[in-house]
Amino acid sequence: MKKVIFIFLFLLIAGISSPTLVNAQCAMCTVSAEQSVKNGNTQGNGLNTGIIYLLVIPYILISSIGALWYFKYRKKAPMYAENV
Repeated sequence: MKKVIFIFLFLLIAGISSPTLVNAQCAMCTVSAEQSVKNGNTQGNGLNTGIIYLLVIPYILISSIGALWYFKYRKKAPMYAENV
């Protein structure tokens, strides 16, 4: 199980640290953001950051609930009494 957790964390860190640019916008928002950036406004960058923020929050919540569930309910080794 530790191997699975290690692989998951490695892929998570590799995905977060990748320097790719993500553009998660609908067609109308993309056109609006591109036009505003061309005109000198910085609202397009804020729009893209807000969309990415909204995209990441559910993944963080589900991951934290899964980790809490795993660590709380995993089986523990039985304790044996030595002097019984």
